[in-house]
Amino acid sequence: MRVKALGAGLLFVDVEDGEGPAAVGLHGWGRDRRDLAPALDRGTRALVDLPGFGASPPPPEVWGGAEYAECLAGALGELALPRPLVVVGHSFGGRVAVCLAAARPDLVDGLVLCGVPLLRLHPAARPSLGYRMVRAAHRWHLVSDAAMERRRHRSGSADYRNADGIMRDVLVRTVNETYEQQLRAVHCPTSFLWGEGDTAAPADVARRASELVSQVVDVEIVVGAGHDVHREHPERVRAHVDAVVERVTT
Repeated sequence: MRVKALGAGLLFVDVEDGEGPAAVGLHGWGRDRRDLAPALDRGTRALVDLPGFGASPPPPEVWGGAEYAECLAGALGELALPRPLVVVGHSFGGRVAVCLAAARPDLVDGLVLCGVPLLRLHPAARPSLGYRMVRAAHRWHLVSDAAMERRRHRSGSADYRNADGIMRDVLVRTVNETYEQQLRAVHCPTSFLWGEGDTAAPADVARRASELVSQVVDVEIVVGAGHDVHREHPERVRAHVDAVVERVTT
């Protein structure tokens, strides 16, 4: 395996040459390129540290899924991996994968998506009255920056609390994105692998998203698995990759 710096140093990728088609692994929030290594354990593979994670520096400004996909497209052009090329995305990485397949169909031959928050099943929850009052007081300089930060930490998710600087703003932007438009623009064979107990991206997300793409290979909901279905059942990820490759090549 060789580590390559791509995209003017914004992306670090582990590349392992093998026989047959290539798989590109895109990890979830707070993870790095090693997260999908057990699932993509053979053949040609490229395991990516998305900007802001692992060895890759944060993006130069607040990016959403589309900007991450644009950066990744340039990196894939530099790698010139063998075809067909299947992109495997878990959670945050799946957001990027869908944007990439929609914007650059020339680069992506197939998708495998695992536990990706692609759609909002319910209206976004409004912040509590107490939080909104503190936020308003902060705008009027009645509450200090430190006090506002403490309140954000109490109110935010674990990912939010662990993020800082520009990556916190990236998180806020991406968690508020939905991808109906991009899913309708995905025309490559696409497979969905979800945990039945996924609370970050409930299984209904996979079912509804599968109705928007034009070529569905499979929608598998794994009983007893959660958000990290790719870790709990890495062999199922590889099976989905193989099924997508078979659809592409027949």
